[in-house]
Amino acid sequence: MAAAAHKPLAAITADDLAAAGAPEPAALHSAVRGALGAASGRGPAAVWGELSRGVLRPGVPFAVHRMLYYGCYAGSPSTTPPAWTPDPEEAALTNVGRVLEARGNEIIGEAYKDPITSFRDFHKYSNENPEAYWKMVFEEMAITFSVEPSCILRDSDAYPGGEWLPGAVLNAAANCLTAKPGRTSSDVAIVWRDEGKDSEPLNFVTVEELRTKVCLVANALDALNLAKGSAIAIDMPMNVNAVVIYLTIVLAGYIVVSIADSFAAPAISTRLKISEAKAIFTQDCILRDDKELPLYSRVVEAKAPMAIVIPARGSTPIKGLRTDDLSWEDFLGRADHTKAGIYTAVEQPAYQFSNILFSSGTTGEPKAIPWTHLTPLKAAADGWCHMDIRKGDVVAWPTNLGWMMGPWLVYASLLNGASMALYNGSPNSSGFAKFVQDAKVTMLGVVPSIVRTWKNTDGTAGFDWSNIRCFSSTGEASSVDDYLWLMGRACYKPVIEYCGGTEIGGGFITGSLLQPQALSAFSTPAMGCNLFILDSNGNPLPQVSAGIGELALDPTLFGSSTTLLNADHHEVYFSGMPEWNAKVLRRHGDEFERTTEGYYRAHGRADDTMNLGGIKVSSIEIERICNRVNDAILETAAIGVPPVGGGPEQLTIAVVFKDQSPQAEDLNQLKLMFNSALKKLNPLFKVSSVVVVPSLPRTASNKVMRRVLRKEFTQAKHSKI
Repeated sequence: MAAAAHKPLAAITADDLAAAGAPEPAALHSAVRGALGAASGRGPAAVWGELSRGVLRPGVPFAVHRMLYYGCYAGSPSTTPPAWTPDPEEAALTNVGRVLEARGNEIIGEAYKDPITSFRDFHKYSNENPEAYWKMVFEEMAITFSVEPSCILRDSDAYPGGEWLPGAVLNAAANCLTAKPGRTSSDVAIVWRDEGKDSEPLNFVTVEELRTKVCLVANALDALNLAKGSAIAIDMPMNVNAVVIYLTIVLAGYIVVSIADSFAAPAISTRLKISEAKAIFTQDCILRDDKELPLYSRVVEAKAPMAIVIPARGSTPIKGLRTDDLSWEDFLGRADHTKAGIYTAVEQPAYQFSNILFSSGTTGEPKAIPWTHLTPLKAAADGWCHMDIRKGDVVAWPTNLGWMMGPWLVYASLLNGASMALYNGSPNSSGFAKFVQDAKVTMLGVVPSIVRTWKNTDGTAGFDWSNIRCFSSTGEASSVDDYLWLMGRACYKPVIEYCGGTEIGGGFITGSLLQPQALSAFSTPAMGCNLFILDSNGNPLPQVSAGIGELALDPTLFGSSTTLLNADHHEVYFSGMPEWNAKVLRRHGDEFERTTEGYYRAHGRADDTMNLGGIKVSSIEIERICNRVNDAILETAAIGVPPVGGGPEQLTIAVVFKDQSPQAEDLNQLKLMFNSALKKLNPLFKVSSVVVVPSLPRTASNKVMRRVLRKEFTQAKHSKI
């Protein structure tokens, strides 16, 4: 944080505030002076707490928010100053706070003080006492097993890190459809609204109504006579029908194949073939901004197996179906309506597959990653601990079942007794912002690109988001300014950054409502997770020391994958990794930094894959295109460089010229040529800068060390501040 470039808070005048657009600048200036006095001697975080909680409101121009935030920390050496600090009384009411207040001395011993002070001890406890920790979490979420596990964790050569819940039999979907402590069958499971109907009343589905819908669809699904354990795909927007179908497939003993509704036919086809799907649920089209985007036609082009096709517009008849395909109406007509609302869940061994999800596949065939019936418990446990999802909450996260956050939303909401909020339309719209207000959303999940759009269009203006208790963010690196703006929309509620992966079923690093939260930074490894930063020799740094390097995980990580359908799991995640405490660490592939204040920052991929606007792409793919743009180019290296202040990686192309004597003006032309050529790969990819280098750094085996270039370019950006 380049705080030195900002005016200290005490030096900000009423004229400064007026110039930033503050209404009643004299009154605001007086309030600022009052905050300085109220927090006197308690440091800049306390001053910012006074301002954010008691002075700043969404209607105040963001330039004022920004001036006061940076003014609080002007001159501070901190690179990760807190934007939110927990209140002791509120912390005691969180899921973790409530447990610690009741059992802190039992869990932590005489060292226990309070939920905030003792949070790190609680995290340590979750790693050192997995048997007690996970038993407690399952009890808190009221998870039921038809056959109880013989223990929580036992050593096993077949499972890296050990075998979880040996002998357990359960059904993850069935656990979503049963009443939780304090929740009745009449409580709301889903609240939803269609785009374009923003002034109409909200729609609600109760727990009992959801269960009844799932039972009806399960009976109809069994009537198709597919073998139990068959893979059944879903290629739909994230709406009520999609959630019902998802839960149905799992409840009835089949396996969901998750396909994003944005995929073109070749990507759909690849995923259907890898998973050997026997059927697919889809829609005739997707409705967005008064447009009809084709979906069923893409499924047909992908040569999908039997499709069950749901009309996007209610009961509109669907014409032109293939011979073996079924309309939604005809499909439901196959159910035995004498038992339509009754269905006995198919109970499964804990490691039985429940869902097949996929990596993005930009570097070749996507990895097929199976979720078991354990994985949903990991997703829900993260929601319980880190986002503090509990009974009465309303959870919204614009996503799709084709990506892990779709199933995550289902399980993190329903297994914790909360409602999920679904908006059938674009999350970029003011209609979505109004839906968040009307549905009284308490936990709003985002990705940085959506926040950036809201900020640039002022799309949330005039809507009351005061019911939000916290935000959460995943998918790509976030921007400090964008997320400061976001927090201000809900009177400065925290953003819980969340980073993990499909193969983990949740996060390995995140935040907590019991810790101060810094913008675009993580405050803690996830509960039950030990992580390590590797030095340049591949050895783990001391866990409490600052440093930067490739991140690795303790393999004793509940819910994480143990197999891949189309790749060698051990080769992908464990081969060549160092040991810690006689266990081979698990590869993740991200480069992380631990700051001197104990926060963590993500620095993109440590391998040859980068994340551009939330899309993973191989450096080699980009370089293959750039190398052919101009005959003067000898070779290129494509590097994702994090911008100053955080945010999505920016694409930098390092160029080695054959004659090594380029003119400055040639680089501008070359940048245009690169961008034009890259449009064929993806129109969203854009070169931010072109840097000439005499040669590319290489290993002894002649591999390009893009990590060295990334570090060099990142340091060069920071040195220009």
